[in-house]
Amino acid sequence: MSVRTTLTAAAALLAIAAPAIARDQIQIVGSSTVFPFSTTVAERFGKSTDFKTPVVESTGSGGGLKLFCAGTGLDTPDITNASRRIKSSEVELCASNGVTEIVEATIGFDGIVLANSIEADQLNVSLRELFLALAKDVPNGDGGTMPNPYKMWNEVNADLPAVKIEVLGPPPTSGTRDAFAELAMEGGCKTFDWIKALKKEDKSAYKALCHTLREDGAYIEAGENDNLIVQKLQANPAAFGIFGYSFLEQNGDVVQGSVVNGVSAEFEEIAAGNYPIARSLFFYVKKSHVGEVPGIAEFLSEFTNEDTWGDEGYLADKGLIPLSAKEREAWAAKINGLSLLDM
Repeated sequence: MSVRTTLTAAAALLAIAAPAIARDQIQIVGSSTVFPFSTTVAERFGKSTDFKTPVVESTGSGGGLKLFCAGTGLDTPDITNASRRIKSSEVELCASNGVTEIVEATIGFDGIVLANSIEADQLNVSLRELFLALAKDVPNGDGGTMPNPYKMWNEVNADLPAVKIEVLGPPPTSGTRDAFAELAMEGGCKTFDWIKALKKEDKSAYKALCHTLREDGAYIEAGENDNLIVQKLQANPAAFGIFGYSFLEQNGDVVQGSVVNGVSAEFEEIAAGNYPIARSLFFYVKKSHVGEVPGIAEFLSEFTNEDTWGDEGYLADKGLIPLSAKEREAWAAKINGLSLLDM
């Protein structure tokens, strides 16, 4: 055996015998809506502590939960952000891959806005009109449905602008897409009495009708990058985009939110529960990684600090709608106490 071969074999044996190198940086994936809040906390955390700044990736809520539920260990994420609550099917996926101890964190609220360029007129629209504009199939007037025939907003309602229906929105992996389907689309869909009755008769048919967006070009999947949607709205004042309120807050000099059911997409209206397309925001933590990856417990403490997520906290400046003081106190105790998810 040559010296070279002997050295190569020895190196291989050492590699096998060597312990795995511990990860010293928190890995976070998930929602594009929660991404700016999580990134802001991560940057503050990195600067104000001796821990490394956590790595935050925007993968969408569904994509993040898929990565999170793939298993435990240092080659999997520690935390995943979500703009909707984890589904029971995802909890089952996690469990099947050994992720059995999950800590749930509700961090605040967010509104979903239908926005357009400030160069165009502001849209005043109802949930029913949103459903009729964006659903794949719509009522035909005879107790049945038909493929969506509406090409222009004023075909849905003569009081709406004579502008082509063109809406840029998130893909199926997005929690914003799920929440928009549930709150906006279903909210408008069930204003038809016969469809509302269908929910009791055939829940799957009801959900398919109310949640399925059209695929003829009127609704355009624009990926998980909400900043890109904002840029496209600037370039095309006739188009609309769907994204979280925080992006409207950050880009109020170039885009405006539509009035929905007579309520403006404003911080106070969302916080008061008046704005009809609003949802809770979350993140989920692998309890088994706490203590294995340095800084997770301290990061949770930073996130739940009043200076972070409180009424006057720095996340409110980013567009996060805070929980009430009582809710923050309760959730801080659960999060920092590593209380397990209860579905």
